[in-house]
Amino acid sequence: MSDHRPPPLQRLTLPSDQDASGRTFGEEELALLAEALQSGTLTSTKGMFVRTLEQRFAELLDTKYAYACASGTAAVHTAIAALDPNPGDEVITSPVTDMGAIAPILYQGAIPVFADVDPLTYNVTAESIAARVSERTKAIIVTHLFGNPCDMSTIMALANARQIPVIEDCAQAFLARHQDRYVGTWGAIGCFSLQQGKHITTGEGGVVVTHDAALARRMFLFINKAWGYGDPQPDHYFLALNYRMSERQGAVAVGQLPKLATVVENRRTMAALFTARLQGLVGIDTPWVDARNIHTYWKYCLRVDGEKVPGGAVALGRLLGEQGIASAPRYIQKPAFRCALFQRQQTFGTSRYPFTLARPEAVNYDADRYPGTFTALEHVLVLPWNEKYTIAHVEALATAIRHAVTRLQQEQS
Repeated sequence: MSDHRPPPLQRLTLPSDQDASGRTFGEEELALLAEALQSGTLTSTKGMFVRTLEQRFAELLDTKYAYACASGTAAVHTAIAALDPNPGDEVITSPVTDMGAIAPILYQGAIPVFADVDPLTYNVTAESIAARVSERTKAIIVTHLFGNPCDMSTIMALANARQIPVIEDCAQAFLARHQDRYVGTWGAIGCFSLQQGKHITTGEGGVVVTHDAALARRMFLFINKAWGYGDPQPDHYFLALNYRMSERQGAVAVGQLPKLATVVENRRTMAALFTARLQGLVGIDTPWVDARNIHTYWKYCLRVDGEKVPGGAVALGRLLGEQGIASAPRYIQKPAFRCALFQRQQTFGTSRYPFTLARPEAVNYDADRYPGTFTALEHVLVLPWNEKYTIAHVEALATAIRHAVTRLQQEQS
């Protein structure tokens, strides 16, 4: 072992999206929130803030319809319900995503079928989706992971040729673009999250968008217990839940929305600087971004080569932790289908429904069917990212990573 280890660095404190240090709340949100409370109307069925949010969100993305709802999970659930799958229908999705984007498939009686991901982008591809399409495929859900868009042009070509609707999970990808078009507007439905750690937030909350009038109508109803507000003879038309956003959340969101472009721009600017500072560091690859994409950096992920950085992503994450830098080696740790929910098929009581309706091939989770997924998770190190990072923060973070990589390499020499 070498006696020439680099000296320890001071612990680094970075803005965090889990508290005020990394959030953009200000007088605007406080004034709007006060206005909502003073109005005495906190339900969106009677108030104006959620409606204002929906109108401005649709204008921002140039979509015909936008509806706010209770969470990002509720947004995905609303999107799936709008497509109205039959029990046992299949929905192709990613195994590297939040469970909130997967559980709604099961709640609607459909079967999640996992496509492999590209180990460079961590996203599903047209090729990996095509390998899972069957006569039962009802929909495709793509997740634009970390803010890096999927290749929507090839995915939509595949989906359109087979007349399969695409749902875009844009929870991590506000204002991300592919071929100069916002994600969320390529497929039949786009889903967004306003959870605490997202680009803009109301604590919890979600938005669904679409160009399709029939899908819009069904999404509006599903968010509102399928009650036909405004109809001449309203009724509860089908099975649905109360997924409404409150006026308090709507007021905060109306204050957050004008800040979104600046939030995204700041994140992109600092990410570009960080990428430049890490160039040439042996064993570390910065995010791969298609030249047609605008990546909006919900998180910043590194690919760590374990053969060149001893201990790989886990060891690097441990050393960064010693300097006060949070990170997530291997991100979600294991593919979604390795979670107990899928391994035990534990759903409603002892029924195992809807897994009992699945084709064996649809629930075949053998590792050799997902080489890209396992490679991606083994090597990825996810770093928090924030619009309030300064040049000094980024320089210190890059220095800390270089320091940690050097230390790991010297310890093995």
